[in-house]
Amino acid sequence: MGRSSSIASAPDPDARINDQIRVREVRLVGPDGNQLGIKPIQEALTMSRALDMDLVEVAPMARPPVAKIMDYGKFKFDQAQRTKESKRKASATQIKEMKYRPKIGVGDFETKTRQVSKFLSEGHKVKVTIMFRGREIFHPELGQDILERVIEGVKDVGRVETFPKLDGRNMLMVLVPEKRPVVKAAADHDSGRSSSSNGSDGLATTSRSSASGAAPGNSKASDALSGSSAVIEETPAAQ
Repeated sequence: MGRSSSIASAPDPDARINDQIRVREVRLVGPDGNQLGIKPIQEALTMSRALDMDLVEVAPMARPPVAKIMDYGKFKFDQAQRTKESKRKASATQIKEMKYRPKIGVGDFETKTRQVSKFLSEGHKVKVTIMFRGREIFHPELGQDILERVIEGVKDVGRVETFPKLDGRNMLMVLVPEKRPVVKAAADHDSGRSSSSNGSDGLATTSRSSASGAAPGNSKASDALSGSSAVIEETPAAQ
């Protein structure tokens, strides 16, 4: 029983199953992973059929070979699904490459750097390569300058994962997408809405205060005007 950890539990895609297993006896493993001991092949086949499952050879090089009772069709389906998922993830995140020359022109530099920014925005890693020719290799600072300009140009969408290093006649750097603080952005948005609301309330309060303050002033002005009219009307009577 102490050898249970060394027994294979996952069969090879081309493993022999059921009547394809041509040996006298097998070390049998149940569907739950428990060892059932060494059994004659016919008895092992009978047990697997009784459970409506398959007998699958999982360790053909062992002595005796190890066979497991399992649903082989389900195993093959699950394996295909895992393979499909792995391929999907691999294609979703790719390593793109962009190549520069130490004496690249301004226009070409901007075009290539925009493409690097696009790759990063799509979630891809980007390997940036500076290609030296001839005696340019004796001036690595030219390549370093280009890479620093690239970093500055994509700082909003990417960051450096592997810092610049010489590899033969090339200088390499790897950039990865920058994770955006989505939660913080949402909080800032809510804060902005709150500030705008507060500002509107303040404006409304100010307007109400102005209106309230204007009423007494208008009343006094009316009283003054009424008083003036009274004086004007009394003057002829005095004469």
